[in-house]
Parts: sequence; structure tokens; C-alpha cells
Amino acid sequence: MREEKIIILDFGGQYKQLIARRVRECGVYCEIHSHTLTAEKVRGMKPAGIIFTGGPNSVFAKDAPSCGRDLFELGVPVLGICYGSQLMAHVLGGEVKTAPTSEYGQAVVTVDEEASPLLKDVRKESTVWMSHTDYIARVPEGFKVTSHTAKCPVASMEDAVRRLYAVQFHPEVLHTEEGTKILYNFVRGICGCRGDWQMSAFAEETIRELREKIGDDHVLLGLSGGVDSTVTAALLSRAIGKQLHCVFVDHGLMRKNEGDEVERIFGEGGSFRLNFTRVNAQERFYRKLTGQSDPETKRKIIGDEFPRVFGEEAGKLAGKVRYLAQGTIYPDVVESGDGSKSDVIKSHHNVGGLPIEVVRELGFDETPIEPLRMLFKDEVRRVGLELGVPKELVYRQPFPGPGLAVRIVGEITPHKVQIVQEADAIFREELHKAGVDKDLGQYFAALSNMRSVGVMGDHRTYGLAVVLRAVLTSDFMTAEAAEIPWDVLKICMTRIINEVEGVNRVLYDISSKPPGTIELE
Repeated sequence: MREEKIIILDFGGQYKQLIARRVRECGVYCEIHSHTLTAEKVRGMKPAGIIFTGGPNSVFAKDAPSCGRDLFELGVPVLGICYGSQLMAHVLGGEVKTAPTSEYGQAVVTVDEEASPLLKDVRKESTVWMSHTDYIARVPEGFKVTSHTAKCPVASMEDAVRRLYAVQFHPEVLHTEEGTKILYNFVRGICGCRGDWQMSAFAEETIRELREKIGDDHVLLGLSGGVDSTVTAALLSRAIGKQLHCVFVDHGLMRKNEGDEVERIFGEGGSFRLNFTRVNAQERFYRKLTGQSDPETKRKIIGDEFPRVFGEEAGKLAGKVRYLAQGTIYPDVVESGDGSKSDVIKSHHNVGGLPIEVVRELGFDETPIEPLRMLFKDEVRRVGLELGVPKELVYRQPFPGPGLAVRIVGEITPHKVQIVQEADAIFREELHKAGVDKDLGQYFAALSNMRSVGVMGDHRTYGLAVVLRAVLTSDFMTAEAAEIPWDVLKICMTRIINEVEGVNRVLYDISSKPPGTIELE
């Protein structure tokens, strides 16, 4: 078990993942759990500290999420954020009221108690991010006000004796200038955490835990070539070696040479010890996609066919394999909804890429092996590097499940797939050579269904138009087109038209999301 752990209790806050990231940036491991955890369960987890998230509710609302006083009597430091601060005041006998004026957005906070352990070395005045309608009108007995804003008399409060702290603002967001320092003060100062949690320690401990859990049993993993399944395979390979069976279904819709790269790394002669099977199902998928132009229809066909192909391979291992593994990561767990339901993510109707009825029919365990389920994407990448996974796979560009099918407008054909693969490889190569790829969220080549007249040499052509796309994004919910230098785009255009057969026009997509999407389809 990890010696240091911060528990985040979720009261419906939209920034819960961000709080977790900030804690881990302090070098301390943390987990998000539902607010419904009992004090006894929390005690059993032996946390160094507890953080209450914000939430959209009022403490007065019917069925508002709450907690018992016993959570504050565990002798463990507690930090309440936004709704969590109001709940702390409400449960412990303070007074919460509806504010005459709601406070949203940036505000200036003034520190009243410079000796506060939570506000150590925080500037007397700084900008914070507020988002509340209710406010703490009177602090509970034993507490004192440590900061305020013009509209909020209790921007923060504390009972340093019982190590109970609360802030009305959001220290986890970048808009709060001293937020990182405040969270550091809580995690490293008040909770006394050493901050020595590293990816190398995670990898070593996870490998040991996997060995203990799996024992002499065998595990089957569907390997996609994406970073999550790749790092999952690397961890399991280190833990159980040849007891791991990886099935890589190549649907023919990957980028240039990616299928061969996955096989080179995990197949015979690769650096990982496991059983690797590559299923070359390209023609099977192309046949299913013949004549299909509707984007959703194409997605559905691929989504339906993939588990069928994987299931056929899994059936060959029935009786030998006990567990299925999958590359579930922490955003998958948390975004499944209410924290109390998050444990069923990817394992209720679907385990390891197979429908639950198929899992039962084949006699596999219904609980998947998910060694990355408590990590964020950047943490997964760091584990991959620790395990020796090549950088090109660790930092692989985000790639949709249906692959190039959503980057080809209209019907899918082998020739069109080849066009996109070649054009995409040129685009990525030239952006990298020019050094402009580092800050891009995503960049790729796609194929429109537009044909146009062109002139190549002394001949008129009637070729296809390739669309280049590069976006800036932090969360992939919104995106802006990147301003690629004109000379770089010209080089890409020249090479694509000269080197990719069937293309006589290159376009650059400058649309944002919204109204567009990052992918073409």
C-alpha cells in the first residue's frame, strides 16, 4: 500500500479532476471518491488528508450531498473548497446564507491571518476564482476567518487545532494566482506529505501488485497501438511475461506504418516478453464499409466489427485465459458520472473490449485488470517512458477509435486510405522538421470527397483534395486552428501533390471547434 495518500471526496464539483492533478503535481498520490464514503471507510484508507470538492448544490437544497460530523473527527486534516467549505460550516454549526449578490469569476482576496498555515507565504492581496451563490455568514465554534473579499466575508476559515480548513474560492484553477501555493501548503505542510510519489515508484508497485493478483493465471489484452493500451501491455509484460496474450486487431485504418511499428515493439524479437498476435483484418473491414458514406454508419460498422474480430481470437484462448485487461485511465473512471458509480466504467456492459455476455460465455473473470485506472494521460506517458516504451508511441498523436474512417469523407476504399496515410506522414514529418509541432493539440491530413480539375505536366487531371488540419487545444472540448507558417504549408502542399498519387489540390482547414469538430467526420 502507498504510505501517503490524499482522498478527494466528490460533491459534484466540475473541477475534481483538476484538484487531483494539482495534488499529484505536489508529488503526492491522491484518489477521487464519492462523498457517500463513510468515515469508517475513509479511516481504513489511511489518508494523510481529505479534500472536499465544490459542487452545484446549496446546503439547504433537498437531497443536497452531505456528510457526517464524524469525518471531521478522524484526526485527519480536511480542506473544504467552495461547496465543501459551506458544507463544513453547515455541519459543524456555523451559518450559511444565500448571498444578496452572487460572486462568479475573478475577485480580489485579502489575507486577514498571515500566520495561517494554509496561507503561508501567500500575498496580502491576490486574484482568486469565485463561483458561489451561498456564503458562510458565521463560522463554526473554534474557527476564525483568515481572508475575505469585497463581497464574501469568509473567503477562507480555519480551525488550526483540529486541522480543518476551508476556502470559498477555487485554488485548483489557474485564475487563482496563489492557488498552487495554497494546495501545496495543505498537502505538504499541514498534511505533512513528503511529496516523493513518482512514476518509477508507481510502476514498481503496480508490477508487484499485478504479480500478486494474477499469480499463475493468464491475461488477454486488446492492443490498439494507443498509448493507454501500449503502457498497459508494458506493465503486464514486466509483471507476468508470457502469461500475457496481446491481440492487435489491424483494421487497416491506422496511420502509415503504425501497425508494423506495434508489431515490431511487441512481437517476436521486440523488447517485451509476451504472446503477441496480429490479426490482419483490413479486407474484412473494407468489405463491411463498401458503399457506406454516412459518418455514423461507418463508425457503427467499425464499432460492431471490432469486438467480433477480437472475440474470435479470445475464443481461441478460452480455458487458458482467466482475466481480460484494458487501458482504462482516470478520466474514464471519473467521467462515468457519480463517483459512487465510477467503479463500473467499462466493466458493466463491456469488459476488456468484449460484451459482458461473451465474457461470461468464454468463462473469463468479469472484473478487468486495469493497472492505469488511477492515472491521467500525462502520467500514463511518464510510466511508458519509465518502462522503455519508445517515445513515438508514448507521445502518439490522439487518434480516434474508428481511425482514418473519420478522416475520409464519403466511402472508404483501400486507395483512399493509402492517400491519407501518405499525405498524413508528409504533413507530420514537415511540421516536425520545422519545429512547429510541439505546441499543437492535434494535427493530421484528411481526405475530402471533392474532385477538381488540375494540370500536372502537360496533362489535365481530375484529382482529389487533401485537407490539412492542425489545432490548438487544452481540453479537446474547444479548439482553434493553428497558424502554420506559410512556407511550411507550401512545402507540405508541394510534396503531397508530387508524391501522393491521385491528389492535385491541398487545402488547410481554419475552422474552429465549435462550430466545427476537430476531426472531419
